[in-house]
Amino acid sequence: MFRLLFLNLALFSCLPGSVFAAEACHISSPDPVQGNVVRLTCATEATSARLGEKTVPLFKQQTGDWLGLMPISANHPPGPSEVVFSSPSQAQEQVAGITVRDAHFATQNVNLTPGIANLHNSPEEVELLKGFRQNITDTRYWQDRFIEPVDGCMVSPYGVKRYRNHKPTGDYHGGVDLRSPAGTPVRAAADGTVKLAQLVTVLGNTVGVDHGQGVETLYMHMSKLAVEPGAAVKQGDVVGYVGTTGRSSGPHLHWTVYVNSVQVNPGQWVNLARCEK
Repeated sequence: MFRLLFLNLALFSCLPGSVFAAEACHISSPDPVQGNVVRLTCATEATSARLGEKTVPLFKQQTGDWLGLMPISANHPPGPSEVVFSSPSQAQEQVAGITVRDAHFATQNVNLTPGIANLHNSPEEVELLKGFRQNITDTRYWQDRFIEPVDGCMVSPYGVKRYRNHKPTGDYHGGVDLRSPAGTPVRAAADGTVKLAQLVTVLGNTVGVDHGQGVETLYMHMSKLAVEPGAAVKQGDVVGYVGTTGRSSGPHLHWTVYVNSVQVNPGQWVNLARCEK
């Protein structure tokens, strides 16, 4: 049975957080760890916010508030910074202090055969994936709870510094690898629209779902696809089946969550248990 969990309170509850400008805007956590997401809410109009060089949009919600999600990447420098809110109707920007904490990500080696290790996406595939993650749509489909796409333990967590055949790749793991038998149905973590459903050289059979207002998910290495681009999916709908296509050493699901084009820790959405071996 798939576990249905409320999102991490530090991310999606309306906690007091840091308050400024006569309590016009709030941030959900003043000290997020690398890989987390900070919820930005404003009672008055605020159309964007920036942290360092990252700017994200805010969207007006049915409640009348404005909401945006600020991703903290795995390689965001630890230390103090500021979230700056902007509005076309206010000349003065609003500022909130924030301190990013070091996640102390571990390292992990993955052994692959030369044929699999040497796979690379084509330029067309690189552009396809870039377009997917940069696609920010106005309509919100996601709610404050997700489900695990498969009922399996985690063999590789988010953020680990990857070695391939004991050689550093210079990259970190942008999602989570969930162990599950080949052929297991893979389910959409939340409502959304399928924007990508095809074979990609490195990722294998891949489905990308746009959940709206900056939230997207990717499901990779599947044996078979169950949806087509343009399809509307509800939470729990089958989008494909576990496999080992692409750059993969065995049956598993790689699940990535993007927030405003940045890979963030899916563990904020669901309680992912580590595999014992």
